Amino acid sequence: MAEALPPAGGLGEQQGGLAGLTDRTAPAPPRPAPAAPPGPLPGGPSPEPAVTRAPGANAASGPAPGARAPGRSGALSGPAGQAYAAIDLGTNNCRLLIARPSGENFIVVDAFSRVVRLGEGLAQTGRLSDAAMERALAALHVCAEKLRRRNVHLARSVATEACRRATNGAEFIERVRRETGIVLDIITAQEEARLAVLGCHILLEQGDGPAMIFDIGGGSTELVLIETGPAIPRILDWQSVPWGVVSLSETCGHEGATAAERAARYHAMRTMVNESFAPFATRIMADHGGFLDQPRRLLGTSGTVTTLASLHLDLPHYDRSMVDGLIVPTEAMRGISARLSGLSPEERRQVPCIGKERADLVVAGCAILESILDIWPADRLGVADRGIREGILRSLMAAGIHGVGTFRRPRHAARS
Repeated sequence: MAEALPPAGGLGEQQGGLAGLTDRTAPAPPRPAPAAPPGPLPGGPSPEPAVTRAPGANAASGPAPGARAPGRSGALSGPAGQAYAAIDLGTNNCRLLIARPSGENFIVVDAFSRVVRLGEGLAQTGRLSDAAMERALAALHVCAEKLRRRNVHLARSVATEACRRATNGAEFIERVRRETGIVLDIITAQEEARLAVLGCHILLEQGDGPAMIFDIGGGSTELVLIETGPAIPRILDWQSVPWGVVSLSETCGHEGATAAERAARYHAMRTMVNESFAPFATRIMADHGGFLDQPRRLLGTSGTVTTLASLHLDLPHYDRSMVDGLIVPTEAMRGISARLSGLSPEERRQVPCIGKERADLVVAGCAILESILDIWPADRLGVADRGIREGILRSLMAAGIHGVGTFRRPRHAARS
């Protein structure tokens, strides 16, 4: 079904990184040598879900068609019928979104997402493995076919932390171009942070003072402190650290067989993430501490927060329309994180909305989330099932309307 998403404001007219900000990328870590609900998580009852939604979303279908965030404007009135596409090749997932402008909204006409684990083994070897590249290529062939069928006018395809870090990242990008016709840009951490903000900031709760937006990825996590205004959020500070659900899980090694071993591993994860976040935490306290007596707003875009939000709601299976725009008490998210970290992998596989694909990675996401809540102790967490792809589409549509930008239409090639 086509879905209307509200506009994200004027950030899309920036084509570069975070203008005026110095590099905040932390160094890469050294390689180590409805129906009846399914019931609470093992380890204790879940709190009664407190269902609140951001102004830019509704419970039935996510963002309300035609809705506009208060004080924001700017129509996405590209040529009628033209389709735009965004591909986000991350460390863990390959995602595609195809949409057409529709007044102040855009209509999603096709989408695709697949777990490819491109960064599997990267923490140990520094390279993309042959198996991981084959999985990613198979997903990108699906994307290429969808681009052909939808007659896409403008597309932008980006690769993030796994390709940034891998010694054979550029070689893989060339292979993708040769075999699929998709031209992937390896974007900086700055651009990754900007696109994530552009794609989801409309779901922030209204309020005064700075707000935090974060994106927990497979290979990195971006934290962005913004100041909301009548139209365009202003980025006050940001940080990217090389800890995502894949990189942190692999660096900390296999889980132990006992509860004590699992607790020790989780503590080690928290310690590593806290150390990487420390410079950012110090800066925001020094530079923006005067605002911290106000209610803090927090918004997360990642598989971690959408999965935990699903568990908070006791959903039998993932439902984007119930999760995107949800506002959850942070203490509920901490409680779910604590319980998941104590479960064995097999126990986590039995939990609805986690399953086999996320069972070995969700604990790392929980550790990162808890560290973010330590830095920015908000009472409530906004949940966004949108981010980089939506940010790319905003930028593309602005470029298409105004005739600017360097985005290239993908060159489609037969699979060799």
